[in-house]
Amino acid sequence: MNYNFVPMKKEFANEITYNWKYNDIYSFYDMTADEEDLEEFLDEDSWEGRYFAVLDENDELVGYYSFNFDDGIMWIGFGLKPGLTGKGYGPDFVNAGIDFGINEFGYKENYIMLAVATFNKRAIKAYEKIGFQFIEKYIQKTNGGEYEFIRMRKNI
Repeated sequence: MNYNFVPMKKEFANEITYNWKYNDIYSFYDMTADEEDLEEFLDEDSWEGRYFAVLDENDELVGYYSFNFDDGIMWIGFGLKPGLTGKGYGPDFVNAGIDFGINEFGYKENYIMLAVATFNKRAIKAYEKIGFQFIEKYIQKTNGGEYEFIRMRKNI
């Protein structure tokens, strides 16, 4: 699949927020599951230079990416359309986002970071497959509770 990154638009944000629903334990990632995340995601003022919609070769919305910088280090966040998860697209989708972010922001550091919920073994396996390594576990307040997450790092 080819991925085309475009600036986030209201129609994309609304589709992701209200139509993308994940099954079983992955419903944790539904955009409506966390009020603070939802508010930020729907705030058009927060999009510029941070949020991008990802379209396939047919201009269909297949994912989104967010890029944040903490002390100059790029942190990536993303979501793949629910119907595409668990089908082996993850590694290519993540690498495409990394490549886009490096080029879009002229990123010069030698590694990038992401965080993932510890229960999401499927995602962790995909990240490890493309070179991400475990850094540490931590507890984060989100989705109305406290959950264990893992910080992961990939050298580039």
